[in-house]
Formats: sequence, C-alpha cells, structure tokens
Amino acid sequence: MKWLPVSSPMVFDTHELGRRPGAEKAYTRTIEAPADLGHDVYGVPEGSPVNLELRLEIIMDGVLVTGSAMTHVVGECVRCLDDLEDDLEFDFQELYVFEPVVGEDADDEILALEEDMLDLEPVLRDAVVLALPLNPVCDPDCPGLCPDCGARLADDPDHTHGPAIDPRWASLTKLTDNSSDADPAPDTSKE
Repeated sequence: MKWLPVSSPMVFDTHELGRRPGAEKAYTRTIEAPADLGHDVYGVPEGSPVNLELRLEIIMDGVLVTGSAMTHVVGECVRCLDDLEDDLEFDFQELYVFEPVVGEDADDEILALEEDMLDLEPVLRDAVVLALPLNPVCDPDCPGLCPDCGARLADDPDHTHGPAIDPRWASLTKLTDNSSDADPAPDTSKE
C-alpha cells in the first residue's frame, strides 16, 4: 500500500460515511491538473483548473465514485499543426473496494481504499486519456500540409509543385537546365 497525502485535493476521506450501504456524500471541488493529463499532442495543461463534481456512495463491496470533470484542453491538429483549444467534460465511475484481494487472485486493476482514503488521480487520468482523441484535427476535412514544402493546404487549395521528377533522372535534368542557360555557341562559319 502506498501512503496517501490527506492534504492532496485528489484524496477523499470516506471515514465519515462508514460502511453502511446507501450512505452517500457529494463533493464539488476545483483542483489543479496534474502533469501529463492527456496525450503528447492534446491534453490538459499542468496546473490548469479542473472542476470536479463527485458522489461517493457506499455499496456492499466498497465506495462507488460517480462524477464528472470539466476542464480546458489544448493541443495541435495532427494534420496542419494549428492550435486547438476546447472546454470538455469527462464522466467517470469507479468502485474502490474495502478489502483488496491479495495473493495469486489479486487484480492490479481493482482500486482499494487505503485507511478509508481514496485517490481519485488514476480514475481522472484514465477518464481524460481515454476520452481524448489520439489524432485531434481542427476540422474533419483538414487537408493538412504539403508533403514537399510544408505549406498549409487549407490556405492554398490549388497548391502544386508541377510534375514530380524521378530522383534517378534528376542529374539529367540539371544537365539540360545548364545547357539551356549557356550562351549559344558562336557561329564560326565564314560568309
């Protein structure tokens, strides 16, 4: 078991609820977003406010946490690299068991109370990471960037580079370009 800091805004004390099924308590809390809440290209900036609305309910096996988190996410479009910003709400529900199973039958996925305390951070992290798109786009029809020069194709839909030249013939193209640039040979014929 790890030690949970009571002063952490992501840790909730369930001691006052007891273990009688049906007891419940609602919380509304604003916390600062932990580091790495999201993906590399889209996520919640560290330290930004996350508004939590939770209901902790005692059931036979443990504490059922049902809630939502509202926060601001930022990132960039994976096609054109434009900045993206949005306010999103993430819903979650998780059971924290009173007595974890130990030994061979133990399941690492099951969360357990630690001295009547529960840590919401892994649940919040899972809810946010699973809800965010892996490849966010500014528009479903975003054409992206030109693979040759990096120009933003949404700004110039008629962007072209002419016919592609096979790299094996590129040296010949340079020779033909050099011969057309050179001065024509002087006329040595006599009149």
